[in-house]
Amino acid sequence: MNSYETVFILTPVLSEEQMKEAVEKFKGFLVDNGAQIVNEEQWGLRKLAYPIQKKSTGFYVLLEYKAEPTIVKKLDIAFRRDERVIRFLTFRLDKYAEEYARKRTALRSKKQSETPVEANEEA
Repeated sequence: MNSYETVFILTPVLSEEQMKEAVEKFKGFLVDNGAQIVNEEQWGLRKLAYPIQKKSTGFYVLLEYKAEPTIVKKLDIAFRRDERVIRFLTFRLDKYAEEYARKRTALRSKKQSETPVEANEEA
């Protein structure tokens, strides 16, 4: 099994529920095909570097997973069939990229665990 990272951009006209439903659809697709989800990050609504399909913003989502190479092609087809997906990019992580991704995830979870404590101190 190889480690992969996929970033995809969903159209900005979706509601919060529709965006979460689309993310769950692709996560479910991966799990149903034997992949193991390692990490998921929803980066939220961000400005695009250039307009795509006359849209200047989109919901960014990152999925890290371990899977067989055949799943990537199936996932690409699923992305192309879904009209909510504006763009997507999947790449295989080498051992250095995997180590960096683990460090980034640990740092991100550490920051998130510290944030609620600071909010309670201010209140």
